[in-house]
Amino acid sequence: MNPVNETELPGVGTRFAFESDDGRVVGVIHHHDGRREVFVTDEADADCVAVSISLDEGEAHLLADLLGGITVTREVATLAHGVAGLTVDWVEIPEGKTSGSTIGRLEVRTRTGASIVAVLRGDEPHPAPGPEFVLRGGDVLLVVGTSSGARRARSLLRGEEASP
Repeated sequence: MNPVNETELPGVGTRFAFESDDGRVVGVIHHHDGRREVFVTDEADADCVAVSISLDEGEAHLLADLLGGITVTREVATLAHGVAGLTVDWVEIPEGKTSGSTIGRLEVRTRTGASIVAVLRGDEPHPAPGPEFVLRGGDVLLVVGTSSGARRARSLLRGEEASP
């Protein structure tokens, strides 16, 4: 496996890159505003970017799934696809009311019938988080339940419904 170099870009974010077997540098810049910029350098000049694309957070997660990066998401989506009445939803936790609360304190499953099956914190996946898991602003949760349960969970987790 090729080593990944991490570089802080002051005022911009963090650059992660590796050299591919064909000598090109492939990388992602994680911008402070949540955007991800994917780039590949030129064959002839590793200091010159040949192509880059900017992705929002949802697009970045989708690309990671397509590349095989978040297997929990893919497995749950595959399961949900074959089960009538099962919905899979992504919910981003805003700063504020629910940030800092544990999953157990919010009683998500009890109050909504939906389950949090994974939490993405930055680039770090937390599959099957327990009731003691503390939610933070910016966390992206993978919620599974009925359509109405997932909708109620979204409302609760985003602080739009009073928490206990």
